[in-house]
Amino acid sequence: MGSTALEDVMQLYRQLIEAWNQRNSAGMAELFLTGGELIGFDGSHVIGNKEIFSHLEPIFANHPTPAYVFKVKGIKLLSNESALLRSIVGMVPDGKDDLNPDLNAHQTLVAVKTNGMWRIELFQNTPAQFHGRPELVREMTEELKNSFFE
Repeated sequence: MGSTALEDVMQLYRQLIEAWNQRNSAGMAELFLTGGELIGFDGSHVIGNKEIFSHLEPIFANHPTPAYVFKVKGIKLLSNESALLRSIVGMVPDGKDDLNPDLNAHQTLVAVKTNGMWRIELFQNTPAQFHGRPELVREMTEELKNSFFE
């Protein structure tokens, strides 16, 4: 039996996270539609899978980017050919074995099915700093630890 659309979108997201964790700019870029958009943790806005590759390549080449851990909070179909995925993420810095709470974020992925394949239309990574509410940072970090490091 074939997979469902929600499973396919979840798999697309996993591939995105795996490509980041492997510092694979080509692997990440190929998951986007030709005109797909990426909004990074620092606010960078890049349009087009070729530009996404060009944006990520020097980042991965010159920085020991931390690895993501994630918890998907929801996936919903917007139509038969579009879906929205929301997740929370934390990052484990290179050489460490624990999350850095300063790097927690919310991620949003909009996926579109075209020519029978799910691809990313928009991926946004928003810092979860919760200004003035450190208890929310702690709660998010614990939720990630409990779901990922069990």
